[in-house]
Parts: sequence; C-alpha cells; structure tokens
Amino acid sequence: MAVVIKNDASDILLEDDFPFEEEKMSSPTIVEDAKSLSYDFGQATFNSLYFDGYHLGYGKAHIYENLHISHSKVARPLVDMLFLQRGSFHTALDGVRDNLHFSTLEHNLMFTPTLGENAAVEKQDGLTLFSISFTQDRFLALAEHNGEVLDRIANNIAGNRPVMLDQHHNPHITPRMNAIIEEMTNCTFQGGVKKLFLQSKAIELLALQCSQAGEVTEKRTRQISASDRERLDHARTILLANMQEPPTMAQLARMTGLNEFKLKSGFREVYNNTVFGYLSDSRLEQSRILVLEGKYSLAEIAAEAGFSSPQHFSNAFRKKFGVSPSKLR
Repeated sequence: MAVVIKNDASDILLEDDFPFEEEKMSSPTIVEDAKSLSYDFGQATFNSLYFDGYHLGYGKAHIYENLHISHSKVARPLVDMLFLQRGSFHTALDGVRDNLHFSTLEHNLMFTPTLGENAAVEKQDGLTLFSISFTQDRFLALAEHNGEVLDRIANNIAGNRPVMLDQHHNPHITPRMNAIIEEMTNCTFQGGVKKLFLQSKAIELLALQCSQAGEVTEKRTRQISASDRERLDHARTILLANMQEPPTMAQLARMTGLNEFKLKSGFREVYNNTVFGYLSDSRLEQSRILVLEGKYSLAEIAAEAGFSSPQHFSNAFRKKFGVSPSKLR
C-alpha cells in the first residue's frame, strides 16, 4: 500500500510503502501483527489480526499538524466496517459521498471498487479507531439470506458497485458496540478458540450495524427533515467537543437553530436518548477507553470527561458499567 502524506502547504512529509499482506487473510489460523510508527508530524500504533477472510485492525494516533493522506489500497477491494471511537477525519467514497466526515463515536460500513483513497486528518491527540475488513467472498457468504439491509449491500458488492450502510449520516456507536470492541481488543483466548470468539463478535457487530440501520430508515420515514437532522448532528458535535463545559439547552438550541422542543424530541428520535443523557453516556464511554489504556490517573480522566469530582465520576461509572474505574483498571 503506497502512502503519500502532505501538510497544508502540500509539502511531502512521507512517501513510503506500507505493505498490507492480503494473503494473510486466507490463513486458516490467526496471524497477528503490530506496528509502531514515529515521525515529526505524528505517532501511531496499530495492531492487526488476519484469518479466514477477515482483517481486524485497531490503534491510536497522535497527529501534530494537519495532514493530507493519499494511498493505494490492496489489490482487490475489501468491505470495511469502521468504528471511530475518538477523533475526526474527512475522506470520500467514490460514487457515494464526496466528503465523508467521521467524528467521535461514529461508524459505517463501506465498499468501493476504487483502489485509491484520500483523507484529511486534523491536528489532534488520541485518534482511536477499530475496523473489520472482509474479502468480498467472505462478506457475501455472511450476507446471504440475512435481511433487507444486507441484501441491499450485498447486491452492490456482488456487482462491484460502491455502497455504504448509511450514505446520509454516519450512525452513532452504541454502548453495546463499544463493549464488543473492547471484548475483541482485549481477548485472552488462544488458538482456534480465539478465532471462533473473534468471528462471533465480528458477526455480532455486523448484526448491530444492520439493526441500527433498519431502525434509522424506519425513523426517516416518520420523518425528520434533512435540515433538522443536520442541526441535530451539529448539536451532537458541539456536545462532544465541549464535554468539560457543555452549553445549556437554551444555548445549544440557539447555536444550532433548533427550538428546544425539536432539539429534545429529535435527540430521542435519532439517538434514542435525551440530550444530556447522550452527553453523559459519551463521557463515560470515552472515560472507559482512557481507564483501560492506563495512561492517565483517574482524577485526570474525571476532569477530562467533565465530572465535578473523582467520586462523582466513580459513582456514575459504576452505575453504568457495574464496576468501579479502579477495579476495571
């Protein structure tokens, strides 16, 4: 996979070949790989697992300046499930979306036969993502006779046409999705049992994505206008960017151009939560990731998430996850 990275001035910062060893996806046993990269413009760690037509990848990056990345993909196109747990970037999906913006706690499923891709990544600390890629044959085998959502996607993939799970908006990552991702990245099984576990969890994530997509389609028919949906997405972005000092409901309504009723009812409809219930859940989901990393103290994590005290943070954490942050660590 040839990669070219440029800055805002179009200076080439890196031009290199990072091989994606596609043949590993045919391995009947798990092949694991870990990479750690360090450059003047950023640092990253990335872990990969390959087996039976699957590629699982997860990692974190610290970006020190705005980057523009272009790369050629593997020799044959893959079906990609992408979960952005933290961070932000822009990309495109040829034939579907010219400007696809991923932000914290968003996901999608994508396929394009195009073998090149461009992405714009803003300066940021702690971009965290998880992905599952399938060969076309593997995905089509999973999709067969498994519902309208998968039928639509599979028909496009079989015809080598670009497709997304949701081409209007990236769906939000649910707490259950995050829990499955953590189970997969922290799996302690070995050998064939590990492969069986990871396969089952990958299929569970796919099922959750399809279920959520079906619910979203049903809600769109009820119907939230496209402009109101954009305002709701903007409200969500504002909340996630201001977790420590979130705006009041009235301020958020003014900032997004929605009245308070539409803001409240729209959040329940689109995100299955109240406005500040969604904020609280997002704070705790981000906190759980930081707790498991072990890089920051619990007091620092509590402050980062916007909790008034470590004790308040610990109580909320225990209530949501059934375990205190110190015991989870």
